[in-house]
Amino acid sequence: MLPLAKLGQTGARRVVTGTRGTFMKDRRGIFTCLTKCHFIPKTRQIGPLFSCSSLNPDRCFTASASHWNQKTPSYSYVIIGAGSAGCVLANRLTEDAHESVLLLEAGPKDMWLSSLRLSWKIHMPAALTYNLCDNKYNWYYHTLPQAHMDNRVMYWPRGRVWGGSSSLNAMVYIRGHAEDYNRWQREGAEGWDYDHCLPYFRKAQCHELGENRYRGGSGPLHVSRGKTNHSLHKAFIEAGQQAGYPFTDDMNGYQQEGLGWMDMTIHKGKRWSTASAYLRPALSRPNLKTEVRCLTTKILFDGNRAVGVEYTQNGQKKRVFAEKEVILSGGAINSPQLLMLSGVGNADDLKELSIPVVQHLPGVGSNLQDHLELYVQQQCTQPVTLYKAQKPFQMIKIGLEWLTLFTGYGATAHLESGGFIRSRAKAPHPDIQFHFLPSQVIDHGRVASKIEAYQVHVGPMRSTSIGWMKLKSNNPLDHPILQPNYLSTDTDVWEFRECVKLSREIFAQKAFDPFRGPEVRPGPQVQSDAEIDAFVRQKADSAYHPSCTCKMGSPSDPMAVVDSNTRVLGLEQLRVVDASIMPSVVSGNLNAPTIMIAEKTADIIRGRPPLVDPGVPVYQPPTLDTQR
Repeated sequence: MLPLAKLGQTGARRVVTGTRGTFMKDRRGIFTCLTKCHFIPKTRQIGPLFSCSSLNPDRCFTASASHWNQKTPSYSYVIIGAGSAGCVLANRLTEDAHESVLLLEAGPKDMWLSSLRLSWKIHMPAALTYNLCDNKYNWYYHTLPQAHMDNRVMYWPRGRVWGGSSSLNAMVYIRGHAEDYNRWQREGAEGWDYDHCLPYFRKAQCHELGENRYRGGSGPLHVSRGKTNHSLHKAFIEAGQQAGYPFTDDMNGYQQEGLGWMDMTIHKGKRWSTASAYLRPALSRPNLKTEVRCLTTKILFDGNRAVGVEYTQNGQKKRVFAEKEVILSGGAINSPQLLMLSGVGNADDLKELSIPVVQHLPGVGSNLQDHLELYVQQQCTQPVTLYKAQKPFQMIKIGLEWLTLFTGYGATAHLESGGFIRSRAKAPHPDIQFHFLPSQVIDHGRVASKIEAYQVHVGPMRSTSIGWMKLKSNNPLDHPILQPNYLSTDTDVWEFRECVKLSREIFAQKAFDPFRGPEVRPGPQVQSDAEIDAFVRQKADSAYHPSCTCKMGSPSDPMAVVDSNTRVLGLEQLRVVDASIMPSVVSGNLNAPTIMIAEKTADIIRGRPPLVDPGVPVYQPPTLDTQR
């Protein structure tokens, strides 16, 4: 150990003595036990295991060596989860050089030996189904049997890797409708209306078509359009117009309603996850530390103040302190799970599992919302689908082209067209979404395509069925109990019936005449409402959009978990920043809104004035008296 006179030369911040040990903190955030020390600043007690210097805004802790093993790291912010939100926060918060950030991820890095090519199952857009089919980068969750879906257990893949679900998803970039965010404001999320959210969508985005009032042109998140120019995508968009729906040239801009070309988080033929967009550019910063393969098991509290977390890594239990805040960005399942494991949730449920209650918040795990979808499939009479591309020899050719040039059929997820329509007259804005695919998908892609076929993924965007999640036990390794309550309302059943009928109507248009073969799903034998309802119960699946389990709202709302600044109600120095804090699910995919949430929250944390763009024009249908 160096003499005290030389500590300044080693970058030490200060020396602190407590009742059971004396510790020096260096620039790496490591506390090292000192055997002898004569400088003792005044301290104030903040808990039975800690004391804090009153002479410096950086918190310094003393602790029993039996508890902390003589080395206790501390950072300004500890972020749990390197997913769609966590990577954004790690980047933005470390832009302030005086702040330090530790980012903890339960899964591995998204690149093996720092190589995109060696990690092709993540970074090749067309390979997306590989990681949906195993648990290497995937939490691999399953729901309870669904009473209104023939007691089927539903599969929920969620990312467990750098980038989170943005490293597993289909790379569709959809923001939702402006009215989704205006509804959030009405639901108690003050300052989260469209005028205040749109600037953060723009801040995040670098769209290949350039910047305008709706699109960003200089952000880290690259967004592009499809390059295949596939004849079936063209037929789908044309058929939508023949059915009476408008064409929209940007469903993330002025007009969501209609059919058109979809935006994708693909850049130069590669998946552009938040790990690529936000985390990797920040890794060289000395104030960012990352850890992987570490499962966070508990938030540490001193009274009602979060002071750190406990996690396991390589079989060892570790603890780390947060000088300013602990930020949960684990997603709509892991964030409420960690809160409940730490004593924050419904007090009665926690007591049943012998978890000491820190804060009674019955909304934790409640308000679970998801998008359910199904596939309407049509056999194709021409060999233009992706059927042959899925044969072994063709897959090798496609893979080699991608590995050498990052081009070709491997450089897209093939969900290049889609759209939004209204299910009924009087619907204020679209509530049905389409994703069109020139191929057939069976069982989440876990079963190979059987025939030349194309399909549309279709489902309601604002279902009225609300679910919940609870802990199975107080063991962090046990997956929580997931109950989405799919199709538990008559409204949801009716909307899905309309989804099937409206999809069939589009496929029946003249644009598909050169391609249309027999219907594969639901099949010509399914015609009556009862038959369609039975098909939906048997074949609908999650669109992988769980959300809203730590809803943002007013402190007067008994089911709110975080306030409009994303702070957990009743507690200090603890935030949740991910899709779980959505007050209600948006009308579209969730990756883009989750990134926006993190961008906006980063400004809140840093004390910056909120961005706002008042009065942005939004398309209104000529009339609501008709469905289209």
